[in-house]
Amino acid sequence: MRKRSLSLLDRLITEADSVMRTISNRGHSAGRASPSEGHSEARLSDEEKRHAAGLMRVNHTGEVCAQALYQGQALTARLPTVREEMRLAAAEEVDHLVWCRERLRELDSRPSLLNPAWYGLSFALGAVAGAIGDEVSLGFVAATEERVCKHLRAHLKHLPLDDRKSRLIVQQMLEDEERHGRQALEAGGKQFSPGVKDAMSAISTLMTESSYHV
Repeated sequence: MRKRSLSLLDRLITEADSVMRTISNRGHSAGRASPSEGHSEARLSDEEKRHAAGLMRVNHTGEVCAQALYQGQALTARLPTVREEMRLAAAEEVDHLVWCRERLRELDSRPSLLNPAWYGLSFALGAVAGAIGDEVSLGFVAATEERVCKHLRAHLKHLPLDDRKSRLIVQQMLEDEERHGRQALEAGGKQFSPGVKDAMSAISTLMTESSYHV
């Protein structure tokens, strides 16, 4: 029997559950153990703890945006192979989402209150990129991962040196994001111009600064 292809409405319904899981911070489970598992908690000052929590809150928001981006792209991608690649990448990003949420809890903190707004914006951008074409959609993933990796490298420099648990999580996230970016280009992603990347960086900076505090 020939497999029925999913319509846009079918895909909308399929993505609805994932949307609610991401925004509500409930229902997701990691496929891999956290890199921080088995490591003892560092003795951090109140200021160090607040700073580490702020950085991990930014990382969590980045993963919320990644989920939205991939879900939006999978919804409008033209080739089934590209839609499947988006779903697989989103599934791996769930690990990051869960790890950051767990680390925030350990630091006696919480995710950003602005996550629903950032989710909506990222979903819309992903859907538009997917609708334009798979080459642009994959290129958008590569350019986004480039921005994410830049932030993660900065966080590794700014996290308290004794906060091994947060640092191990961020290091693994960096390795995964670098691989996602390479895979997107290898799959035929378009290299974006410096001007487009600068605009993406401006949005990324706004997200970072707001999520750190709120």
